[in-house]
Amino acid sequence: MSRQDNTNRGKASGRGGNNQRNRSNARGNAPLKTEAPSKKTGRQQDPVSKPKLKFDKSGKEIGRREVAPKQVKKSNPEDGIRLNKYIANSGVCSRREADTFIATGLVTVNGKIINEMGYKVQLNDDVRFDGRRLNPEPNTYVLLNKPKGFATTDSNAKGMTVMDLVANATTAKIKPFGRLGRNATGLLLFTNDEEFVQKFSKKGISRLFHIALDKNLKAEHLKKIKDGLTIEGKEIAVEEISYVDNSPKSEVGLKIKHTGNSVIRTIFEHLGYDVMRVDCVTLGPLTKKDLPRGRWRTLTSKELNMFSMAN
Repeated sequence: MSRQDNTNRGKASGRGGNNQRNRSNARGNAPLKTEAPSKKTGRQQDPVSKPKLKFDKSGKEIGRREVAPKQVKKSNPEDGIRLNKYIANSGVCSRREADTFIATGLVTVNGKIINEMGYKVQLNDDVRFDGRRLNPEPNTYVLLNKPKGFATTDSNAKGMTVMDLVANATTAKIKPFGRLGRNATGLLLFTNDEEFVQKFSKKGISRLFHIALDKNLKAEHLKKIKDGLTIEGKEIAVEEISYVDNSPKSEVGLKIKHTGNSVIRTIFEHLGYDVMRVDCVTLGPLTKKDLPRGRWRTLTSKELNMFSMAN
C-alpha cells in the first residue's frame, strides 16, 4: 500500500456530498467471515432437560410434539408360555394345528384336559399330547467327568452339586441320570430326555468302575461276586469283575448294569471290605478320553446312536 493511500484513507471522495472514502475489499482486503449463529431446532433440544410438550396460558399445546421412544416390554418367564406354542416347540405340529388338538381334548396339563385357547403353562408342567409327554426343549445330553466333593443332585440344599459344574453347558433343564456318591469320581450323564431316562432306568446302563479297597480282595470273594450274590433277599449280578493289571490286589475293575453306585459299597461291605475309592471309567460306549476331571462335553449324534446300540 502506498503512502498516498494511507493519507487519503477516510477523506471525502470529492464527488459531492460528504461521503467518506471506504476501504476497498479488493486484493485480499475482504473482511473475515464470522460463523452465523446456529439455528435452534427441535432435534437439538435435550429431551431430558426440556419438556416434550409446551402449553400456553389457555392450556393449548404449542411447539413441536416429540415422540417418546417405545418401551419394549420384557417377557417374564414366570408368566409361562401359551399351550399351543409349547406343543409347537416340541415338534408335534404347528400352532394352528395345536389349537385344533386342544379344542378336541387331546391335550392334558398335569393330568387335566385343557380346552381353553391361550392357556399358559410352565416349562416344568406335565404336558401330554394323546398320552405322550411333550418336551418344548431340544433333547440334550451332557457328559461330565465328575470330581470329588460334589453331590449328585439338582437340589441346592446339598451344598456343592454336580449342577454347579454343568451350569454353563446348556439352557435346557437337564438333570443327572444315574448317581455317583459325593466322594466318587468319573463319568456322569445329564439329559432332559424323559423317554431316554425311562428306557434306561428299566434296562440299566453298563458302567465300568475302578474300585480301591482297604485290603486285598481274596480270590474266593472275587469268584463269589462274579457268580452273583444274594444280599438281604436281593440278587445282585455283575457283568464282569477282575483285578486291575499292574496294581495291588486291593484294586479291582467291576462292570455292572446299574444306574447307582451304592450297590458297590453294598457288595464289598457284605464281604468285609471298606471301599476307599470309586471311579466310573466308562458309561456304555462312552469313555473319559480327552475329558479332564471337572470338565463336560455335549454328546454327538453318533455317540448317542452308539449308546443306544450298546445297551
